This record gives sequence, structure tokens and C-alpha cells, in this order.
Amino acid sequence: MTQLVIFDLDGTLLNTIGDLAVSCNAVLALRGLPQHSYEEYCRFVGNGIMRLVERALPEALRTPYTVEAVRRDFVEYYLAHIDEHTVPYEGIPELLAELQRRGIRMAVASNKFQAGTEKLIGRYFPAIHFDAVFGQRPGVALKPDPAVVGEILTATGTAAAQTLYVGDSGVDMQTAAAAGVRSVGVTWGFRERPELEQSGAGCIVDHPSQILQEL
Repeated sequence: MTQLVIFDLDGTLLNTIGDLAVSCNAVLALRGLPQHSYEEYCRFVGNGIMRLVERALPEALRTPYTVEAVRRDFVEYYLAHIDEHTVPYEGIPELLAELQRRGIRMAVASNKFQAGTEKLIGRYFPAIHFDAVFGQRPGVALKPDPAVVGEILTATGTAAAQTLYVGDSGVDMQTAAAAGVRSVGVTWGFRERPELEQSGAGCIVDHPSQILQEL
């Protein structure tokens, strides 16, 4: 009965942690600040660029001025190096192609800034039609606020009961619950299975092909 599948981006469709980590470490290095491991960045991401920068900075430097300055540098560097280490997860291109073949509509709801979200979708999935590709934009609350899901449902004319939301984090599962849509948690992303379980995932899958069984 599913007519629409909404995907999170980072950690769900694409493994972006390499480029996020390299970009953030680069702007930290310019300021002579401590850098972080890929594993640490897996915990830093998921709540938008501002929160990523805040978490990456030493606590004493988490002032509005410094966070905004580092955020600007990060966005500039990241957009120039956005696809150097990023790859689709195994099985994702095939899943998207199959959903498109079946006539199921697709959308993206990400906490990544809008320009980065659009660039990655265009770069890695040029043959896939997404009805909506929404990242972080001024005036729209970040997930787990369900505003972005509401936008997508309105734009596509789809009922919540006919919608499946797919993501890799507790934030995603909370977003789905708040929006009243079914959720699928994926284990190949940046968070661990217990976080998905504790956040109320409707079901949890270990490979993209298993999502087809939840439609």
C-alpha cells in the first residue's frame, strides 16, 4: 500500500562520513584546533551543520561567533570536496531503481544544508526521479521536527498512512513517529541498532533489498 518512500540522506543513501570528516578537520586545522576520528564524526552528525560544528569545536570555543565562522568555512570547503570519499551504500542504487520501476514515489528529507543535499542527489542518483529533495533551509525546523515530512506529504499529495520513512538514526525514527508515518531503521549507517530500537523503529533492516518487504 506504500505510495511514497522518504529517505534520509547521510548514513542511509550515501556514506558521506569521509568527506564530512575531512572537511571539518580541514577547517579545524586552519585554526590550529584538535581534529577528530571518523568514529567521532559518526556521533557528531545527524542534527545539521551547526550542531556538527559545535560538537567538533572545543567546548570553550562554542560561541555563536566562532560556530558561525567555522560553519561558513566548512560549507565552502565541503561543497568543493563533497564527492571525494562519498559513495552510495551497497544495494542502494538497485533499491532506488526498483522502486522507480514499480512506480513508487521517492523523496529525500535531510538535515544537511540544502545546497549540499541537492548536489549529492544530483551527483550520485542522476537517473532517479525524486519528487522532493529537501535539506536544511531557513525557516524550516530540523528533524526530529516533522515539518519537512509534512512538506513532502503536501507536495506529493500523499497520505501519511501510505508513506514509509527510511533512516539510520534515532532522529529519523523520532521524525517518522512525529509525522505519523511508518518507519524503517537501517543498520548500515552511522548509528547502532540499539539506538534505532530505543527510538521506536517500526522495523530494522540490514540490507536495502529488505526494504521492499516493508512496502
